[in-house]
Amino acid sequence: MRLTLRQLQIFLAIAESGSTTTAAAAVSLTQSATSAALNQLEDLLGAGLFDRIGRRLVINDSGRALLPQARHLLDAATEIEQQFTKPDKGAGKLRIGASTTIGNYLMPGLLAAYGKDVDVSQIHVRIANTEEIVTAVANLQLDIGFIEGPCHDDQLTTQQWIKDELVLFASSAHPLCQRQRRITLDELRKASWLLREPGSGTREAVERVLGPHLRHMRSGISFGDSEAIKRAVAAGMGISCLSRWVVADMLRHQALKELDTTLPALSRMFHIVRHPQKHLSRSLDQFVQFSLGWPTASEESTRKPGSRFMR
Repeated sequence: MRLTLRQLQIFLAIAESGSTTTAAAAVSLTQSATSAALNQLEDLLGAGLFDRIGRRLVINDSGRALLPQARHLLDAATEIEQQFTKPDKGAGKLRIGASTTIGNYLMPGLLAAYGKDVDVSQIHVRIANTEEIVTAVANLQLDIGFIEGPCHDDQLTTQQWIKDELVLFASSAHPLCQRQRRITLDELRKASWLLREPGSGTREAVERVLGPHLRHMRSGISFGDSEAIKRAVAAGMGISCLSRWVVADMLRHQALKELDTTLPALSRMFHIVRHPQKHLSRSLDQFVQFSLGWPTASEESTRKPGSRFMR
């Protein structure tokens, strides 16, 4: 067998950076040695793995076909090393993705609980909107993703995680909060709504659960961050709908007030997504199983247990 793990490591470094110069620094080689290793790998496989566009290397169909297999082999090799050189010393290197609400409001508590018994120093968390996390998991740039919106990539394995309550709210001084009765759907349609940006799981969930009832929402400014939305609402710029995890502090301090409407209770599911060809290492499986059993911070949010990810 002439194929080596080192060649696959170099291939992955180039795929992630699009440059042999940047990849060389990542794998501690010279640029010329990195280029030579890539050429040897392509000659061995009898296929080009990248398209040369200017000074960049863009992965092609052959490279994308190799990507999950290369990642699987390197992850398995890393697990073998950790098993014999650092047994039971920590979580191992994990690349976790989390959409914005989960990353900012749930992931710190989850990792703090996990870190009571496991060294989590090798865990890296990337926070972005749902669409970006799904794309990164599909491209094997992340080992696993925790998302608040639906996954539209059929190639990924999706598992239910936590039920999340959505809350309609406004500034305590907003005219709708002065009503001595329930707020009607017509009043909600006429209000100015502050929403997350397109591609956000929260934006999609809010439109999905409110759309059948309101049909039309008068959109004001859109924000790329839920924290900005709740502060803009507190400043009187409009009303919004976000996870209770996001607004709990301001509701508690009465800077915001939950709207009493004729709508039914609103909720959505958080999900865990993984590429089916991603090697499910002991460290990754241990973290997933802990996450599935992790309690939520509110009695209203309940976890719906799911089966283990299939290997």
